[in-house]
Amino acid sequence: MLALLGLVTILVLLVTIMTNKLTPLVALILVPLAAALIGGFGLESAGFMVGGIKKIAPVATMFVFAIVFFGILSDAGMMDPIIDRILKAVGMKPARITVGTAILAMVVHLDGSGAVTFLVTIPAMLPLYDRLKMRRVVLAAIAAMAAGTANMLPWGGPTLRAATSLHVPVTDVFNPMIFVLIIGLVAVLVFAYLLGVREEKRLAASGETVEVDHTEVHVRELSEEEQALRRPKMFWPNILLTIAVIAAMISGVLPAAISFMLGTVFALLLNYPQVDAQKKRVDAHAKAALMMASILFAAGAFTGIMRDSGMLKAMAETAANFVPADFASHMPAMVGVLSMPFSLLFDPDSYYFGVMPVIADVYKAFGGDPIAIGQASIIGQMTTGFPVSPLTASTFLLIGLTGVPLGEHQKFTIPLVFAISVIMTLAAVIFGVFPL
Repeated sequence: MLALLGLVTILVLLVTIMTNKLTPLVALILVPLAAALIGGFGLESAGFMVGGIKKIAPVATMFVFAIVFFGILSDAGMMDPIIDRILKAVGMKPARITVGTAILAMVVHLDGSGAVTFLVTIPAMLPLYDRLKMRRVVLAAIAAMAAGTANMLPWGGPTLRAATSLHVPVTDVFNPMIFVLIIGLVAVLVFAYLLGVREEKRLAASGETVEVDHTEVHVRELSEEEQALRRPKMFWPNILLTIAVIAAMISGVLPAAISFMLGTVFALLLNYPQVDAQKKRVDAHAKAALMMASILFAAGAFTGIMRDSGMLKAMAETAANFVPADFASHMPAMVGVLSMPFSLLFDPDSYYFGVMPVIADVYKAFGGDPIAIGQASIIGQMTTGFPVSPLTASTFLLIGLTGVPLGEHQKFTIPLVFAISVIMTLAAVIFGVFPL
């Protein structure tokens, strides 16, 4: 009975979110609560919700302060010298420009926002592509590969959701994947270089090569509002602060939430010591932080009900009866390979709070560590897959900025991001993160 109730609950959650009948926030609270009441848990359901919220509070706190922290540093212009140096280095050579595009998108995506990454990367690089008659679909693909792979960072949405759903610290999910992520980023650079070389050959073969001064440097222009917020003298202090915050979080010296809380405080004091300026910077990034934090707390209520009511356990035990024992050890690798295509089927909330917990509990029933399923999921589900998925707004922002039709973008980019997810899955097996 509990297994059937849990299955119906997840199906209703998926349908209501994916058909836009309910927002993720409403669905994550209302659907499991209704299921718990139908299951006869009554007021006990409230206790399940509180328990789940308590467990994800540190993750939600980290995310809120991570958004504000990187937002402040971006406002202060920490990325500007890096962006300008990249633009200077690439010059007017297509192979350099494609690699520079990838590096730029990776660096900008430190804040974990796909929208910000595309809003900075595309306007900065598009004039170069157009001037040299390079295809815009190549620009879209490289930005997608770089931002998608970098989205595995511990303050990125997928990794945070995976940790929230599994009720574990985000570092438990991310730290073993550091070298896997590095392999993925290297693969992005290699693919970007090969695409650049292919563009050079295509332009030469078609006779479209444009004669340019290869020593010329493309200059990015800032608005008056952006210039007023810049603090160029604070570049190195901001860089050192960023390194310190990330190092403290990954090493475990400080909890992730505390690392970003302190980082936000010091970022404000260093760059905007005036109280009014501090309030404005926090207000500028509060909407994005609150939106995601509310979804995480709602997800905590959902997972609290599903776990403490016994529905997840019952579903896992039932599903385990249909999984061959010999196949169980390969589940993380299989999820890793399928994780990128999952982005085309499930939005992140539906997958990480509805589908993944069931897979993780089935794997646990066979003696596996459920964290491995979370790690396999973040290889592609709304990481490499988010910039090609029609379920994310960032995809439409990317194709809107580049002027590339969705179908053309998906046809060109999906094979590339799928290949990167497979490469990272193999790396996870080789490094021993996933069992053979």
